Amino acid sequence: MYLEIVTPEAVVFRAQVDAVRAPGHDGEFQMLNNHAPIVATLKEGEVKINLASGSENEIKNKNVAFRTDNAEKNVMYVTIKGGVLEMKDNKAIILAD
Repeated sequence: MYLEIVTPEAVVFRAQVDAVRAPGHDGEFQMLNNHAPIVATLKEGEVKINLASGSENEIKNKNVAFRTDNAEKNVMYVTIKGGVLEMKDNKAIILAD
């Protein structure tokens, strides 16, 4: 699946991913490839991104603090203040604050 993270300033991240975990208002949830279409509001918390093997990620804004886990090289994290997530046709877009 393809993931984009967009802030009011710009698109800050683009990549092919295997999974994304997000802090929804009704609880944390995870989406995998071919997930059913969904629109969800997000609360403050951490988004976990599992990069697809061999995929290149594109971090567009160096002011957004992405972090990695030394134990899992293909996993990235970013903290958001809230936002909205839309998943449709194997493309997820996070509009983050």
